[in-house]
Amino acid sequence: MSTFTAGIVLAGCSAAGTAGSGTSDSAGPAAVEVGLVYSRSGPLAAYGKQYKEGFTAGLDYATHHTGKAGGHRIVVTEQDDAGDPSKAVAEAKTLIGKGCRILAGSTDSGVALQLAPLAAQNKVLDISGPAATDAITGVNTYTFRSGRQSYQDILTAGSLLGDAKGRKVTVLAQDSAFGQANVTAVKAVLGGQGARVGSVLAPPSAGDLTPFARQVKSGKPDLVFVAWAGASAPALWTALDQQGVLDSSKVVTGLAGTASYPVFGAAGSKVSFLAHYFPGAGKNAVEKAMLDGITKAGGTPDLFSPDGFTAAQMIVHAIESGSATDTSAMAAALAGWSFDGPKGREQIRATDHALLQPMFTAELTGSGASVKPRLLTTVPMSAAAPPAKPLAG
Repeated sequence: MSTFTAGIVLAGCSAAGTAGSGTSDSAGPAAVEVGLVYSRSGPLAAYGKQYKEGFTAGLDYATHHTGKAGGHRIVVTEQDDAGDPSKAVAEAKTLIGKGCRILAGSTDSGVALQLAPLAAQNKVLDISGPAATDAITGVNTYTFRSGRQSYQDILTAGSLLGDAKGRKVTVLAQDSAFGQANVTAVKAVLGGQGARVGSVLAPPSAGDLTPFARQVKSGKPDLVFVAWAGASAPALWTALDQQGVLDSSKVVTGLAGTASYPVFGAAGSKVSFLAHYFPGAGKNAVEKAMLDGITKAGGTPDLFSPDGFTAAQMIVHAIESGSATDTSAMAAALAGWSFDGPKGREQIRATDHALLQPMFTAELTGSGASVKPRLLTTVPMSAAAPPAKPLAG
């Protein structure tokens, strides 16, 4: 067991970790157990690392360096789901059985979709992380999200695409919960604006992506929306450039982590970027606190740092303004809450727990190892708000 901020205890870092005792300090109230179930390994391990570093900095910030919320010490237990939904469910059940009332993490959309019903069944507060599937929004009373969702990406992309009416749009994505959510969102947003939307889906395990690039090219789309996650992204962009897709169609994609910037090479100038986040985009005091906190701890701020940081803010608020033990009160405290996050002003929509937040558009400048994003526009949270829907239960 190791302490990573004053009073915030990290327990159970191995796969066999436990949620801790939940016993009270000799001179204070009981600790609050938080289970961090995320991708410490697996295809989205880089995203999990960014989330975890942001979460640690966020707890330190939100608790004013005390490690406590409402007088309660926060005890965090890490579990590595490796991107496997069944493993995540097993780990979450173990944590819940040991008294954990708050779960956070869900780097992977498939994992998030399995943990949400488990949280509802056990009345456990569930704060999903980078998982972007739209299906999490409104899924139940106890599930929230600390990151953006696919619909917000598409709305931001729409600001880059201009008039989509009558144009052919192809979504290039992996055949996964994340990829399928993007196809659904593009059909809803751009299809609703009069575009003809189709898709090319590649298996997440595919090594040679040239056939899929050729398939996109042969369809002669006006617009290509690329939704891709994981380590195969460099191979994808190489294939798209080599097959001439970037020269024949307007290509829009989400700006990935800092390690991906040089990967685009000359192709970077041919791509339009929507951005969930990149360091420096928020330009506010909370972002500075996040950047400083991560850097001082030896980490590197990146794409999903705000998802972890915001999750910590939400947990502290749920305890301080809701309850340390009653998860219904925690959920009620979060619903409708407006706050300043690393990206700017954000709000948890009470009707369906969508996290309304600003989004960004950017371009890549420079070359080689010096390439970096430049902010073009900030899309207000109201302009990037997904359609509201009632809570399912």
